[in-house]
Formats: sequence, C-alpha cells, structure tokens
Amino acid sequence: MKKTGSLLVAAILVVALAALPVSAQNADSKMSFFIVSSGPGNGADLGGLAGADARCRMLARAVGAGGRTWRAYLSTTASSGQAAVNARDRIGSGPWFNAKGVQVARDVGDLHSDNNNLTKETQLNEYGLMVNGRGDSPNRHDILTGTQLDGTAFSGSDDTTCGNWTSHGEGSAQVGHHDRTGGGKNPTSWNSAHGSRGCSQENLQGTGGDGLYYCFAID
Repeated sequence: MKKTGSLLVAAILVVALAALPVSAQNADSKMSFFIVSSGPGNGADLGGLAGADARCRMLARAVGAGGRTWRAYLSTTASSGQAAVNARDRIGSGPWFNAKGVQVARDVGDLHSDNNNLTKETQLNEYGLMVNGRGDSPNRHDILTGTQLDGTAFSGSDDTTCGNWTSHGEGSAQVGHHDRTGGGKNPTSWNSAHGSRGCSQENLQGTGGDGLYYCFAID
C-alpha cells in the first residue's frame, strides 16, 4: 500500500512537470531576447527604465537566464534636464537569440533592417511560448517601445512614452506589432507601428496590447 502511494505521488509529479512551460532546465543557454510574458499590470507605468529593466531580470531569472545583464528595449524623451535615451543604445551589440535558440538579429543594424528575423513565430516570451497576436483572443500584439523605426527616441512635445514609463493614466506610448500586422502608420513594424490610445491597462488592452515590452541581454 505504501509503495502504491509513492508511485501515485511520483506519477502526479511527472504530469505536473510536463504541464509547466519552458523551465530553467530546458531554456536555451543562448537566450538573449524575449517579450515579457506579463507586464506589471499598471498600464504603461513600468517604474521607469529601472523598473522595466528589473522586470526583465526577474523574468529571465525564472527560466535560468538571470546571470546575464538584461535591458528593456524602451526609449525615453528629454525631460526635466535629462537627455533622451534611445532604445537601440541600451541593448548591446548582439547577436540575439530567442528562448528556443533561434537567432532573431545579428547586430543593431540588422535588428533595425528589413533582414531581421522578427516574426510572431520567433518573438517568443521567456518561456519559449508565442505571444498572442491579431486574430488571437485576447490580442496582445502591441509592444511598448516609445521609439521611431530606427530605434531612437522621438523629439518634440508629444508624449510617446507615457511620461517616460511612469504614467498609467493620461498620455500615449509608441508601440510595435510583434506579429508584423495590424493598423497604424507602420502596421508591419515590430517597434513603431502607432501610438497607444492611453496609458492605462484598460486603454492598452483596448487597442490590442497588455503592457508588454522587449528584453535584450547586453552580454
């Protein structure tokens, strides 16, 4: 009877482990790029760049990739005496690989060119799972970036970063489409498709987003 009980417990554990997403044991050691599986839940208020970077590290650590230096692909605009920050300048030199070990871009130039390998199928979250896109329910293809097509920050007075990633109310943020389809001025752009309706979680979700963003390892 005791032996039967032990076997039953072992069987339950095997089934439970099989149901888990990519774990630290089978995450590809080359992973240096992912879309966050979830944002902080406070709209585009990510706690600024520091908060966004910290979430990249936390999620990477959960799948065994916490030993690298992670940065969020986000730009900020000049404000309160602080210079603008370009997303492209925050992410190292590449190359970058997804959680399955597939190369998505060779270097910064390749990343921002038409030759990159950024598609819905390759832009995976940290667990190696595809992120919902247009046609899926719910649609989560709007990825926060605050950048222009070349990965640089916007100039001018318009809010394109939801108060440099501190607002969950008024404002707007430039987003890309990870599935390379949808509406906006540049619907097929992964990093600069259109501006969001607002900065709240509800407004981001209302136009096909969920407060998600890209993370890159710089080493």
